[in-house]
Amino acid sequence: MPFKILHRPSSITAQIQNQNPKIPIPLARPSFPFTYQSLSCPAIRLRSSFSTSSIDVPSRVSRRFVVTGDGREIESEIAVEVQENEQLLGSSNREELGSQGLWRQMKEIVTFTGPAIGLWICGPLMSLIDTAVIGQGSAVELAALGPATVLCDYTSYVFMFLSIATSNMVATALAKQDKDEVQHHISVLLFVGLISGFLMLLATKLLGSVALTAFAGTKNADIIPAANTYVQIRGLAWPAILTGWVAQSASLGMKDSWGPLKALAVASIVNGIGDVVLCMFLGYGIAGAAWATMASQVIAAYMMIETLNKKGYHGYSLSVPSPGEFLSILGLAAPVFITMMSKVVFYSLLIYYATSMGTHTMAAHQVMIQTFCMCTVWGEPLSQTAQSFMPGLIHGVNPSLDKARMLLKSLLIIGAIFGLVLGTIGTSVPWLFPNLFTPEEKIIQEMHKVLIPYFLALVITPPTHSLEGTLLAGRDLKFISLSMTGCLCLGAIVLLAICSRGYGLAGCWYALVGFQWARFIIALRRVLSPNGVLYSSDLSHYKLEKQKAA
Repeated sequence: MPFKILHRPSSITAQIQNQNPKIPIPLARPSFPFTYQSLSCPAIRLRSSFSTSSIDVPSRVSRRFVVTGDGREIESEIAVEVQENEQLLGSSNREELGSQGLWRQMKEIVTFTGPAIGLWICGPLMSLIDTAVIGQGSAVELAALGPATVLCDYTSYVFMFLSIATSNMVATALAKQDKDEVQHHISVLLFVGLISGFLMLLATKLLGSVALTAFAGTKNADIIPAANTYVQIRGLAWPAILTGWVAQSASLGMKDSWGPLKALAVASIVNGIGDVVLCMFLGYGIAGAAWATMASQVIAAYMMIETLNKKGYHGYSLSVPSPGEFLSILGLAAPVFITMMSKVVFYSLLIYYATSMGTHTMAAHQVMIQTFCMCTVWGEPLSQTAQSFMPGLIHGVNPSLDKARMLLKSLLIIGAIFGLVLGTIGTSVPWLFPNLFTPEEKIIQEMHKVLIPYFLALVITPPTHSLEGTLLAGRDLKFISLSMTGCLCLGAIVLLAICSRGYGLAGCWYALVGFQWARFIIALRRVLSPNGVLYSSDLSHYKLEKQKAA
């Protein structure tokens, strides 16, 4: 009986429970090597010779399969079962990533992270579009984007735990092949995201102007009205932003990066067209840029939820989390929360000190920090790759620290290449084409003063993401939290000393160089330590403790 399996060549395990074992199943020579278990066993196992990995596919066939004379019904049911579980379980050929050679491994990493890069780029791209368009019209409004984007963009990183928790919980539930549990996690996290979004909307309305005044200082009172206009309009999208993050992370947990990428690509196009029409043609200035960005974020959230609906889930279903579930969400992502907050606070301190140096200096810093953030996101998918594939090699059923170290080597090589390419391109744009952002010569001069520290800070960022992703995958959570907190404290002291001595914007950027390189050196030493997650055979002290409900 020739079996036709509608699946790419990989090892497939199909478990078929027969309600009526008395019915004889006609057998014939298969078209590929496979092992056939005895009819007294509760399953038939098909094993392809193309791969050593396998996917255990849950079966609903037992309740409805019918054996015909030539076996066509069996063939049809198996094909349906494999197709239905293809989307649920994702691709299996990447599970053996740690077993491949260096060159093949690097190729697979690039293929896996390619679409994810687009996801990370779209967010900073929207702010960069606003910066470029506003810079053509008003230096005051360009300077106002500095503190305004801190409240709109950097503050959103406080809720990065929603994204991390969603990816983790959805991926874990999919591994158990429990679609109902997947739906429950999505509904709970959508509820948390929606409530958090409305709370942020309320906080923006009540405290937006106060926060901007405290951040920018009385010396920059002239930029507060423009900055507050931008913040109040962008704040309307907070519920959509956070629910969109949950929907996006759920798709990533299902190993689908193309659906969210399409949504964010459409959003970026809408943002760009809206900026040009509202700002350059209709003359709405910074308010027009805010409306364009807000509309694009709402559209992106809607498309991401619709992507979940197309997968058979209910993207508009909400569930109130229990106290235990809420604590699990927070406990799962606490180290990432601390890490992100340390970065946000340090970048906010950079902008804070830049605001005390005058309008032109603040405008120059706004351009440089936006292009810097645009470039650094290219390294984030390397961290995601480490967190996806390292746990199986470190804590899996058949762990292999040698394979984990080989995977890290590939990630570091790719990170070094990314760093050099991004550093070169990222430095060249404000150096050779500064008029893309502003026509004012004083702002351009300030931008050129920080090109060297800009390059030095950017080139080391992708390898740092690879190392920190490895530490997260190895569950060295306490160390990465403490190390980031230490880098923040030391960086804040250095910033204070530099600004008090009058070293200007270049001094602030050299402080950023120290912050980035300190993260790299500390993470590298930890990973290469004999007691580190890639060398120590005793990993019991790295295991997460189970959260208990209050």
